[in-house]
Amino acid sequence: MGGGLNIRQRKLIGTIALLVFLTVYAFLAMLAAIVVTGNKVAELIYFVVAGFAWVFPAGMLVSWMLKPDAEAKTESGQDARS
Repeated sequence: MGGGLNIRQRKLIGTIALLVFLTVYAFLAMLAAIVVTGNKVAELIYFVVAGFAWVFPAGMLVSWMLKPDAEAKTESGQDARS
């Protein structure tokens, strides 16, 4: 057994990290929205960008969470060492 995290541990850590990240991101996005008030075009652009900006980091985190365990690779015969 390696020193890495298994999928259950990664899902637990990732879920907590995702909730914290999204909470902080939403709060900061709302604070930053105060700056662009007044100009409707600037508001539209800001909210479109801010609305999608969280997707890339969250996707990377979810991808890490769902990475298969190292043991699963060796059991299924995908390891080339044998």
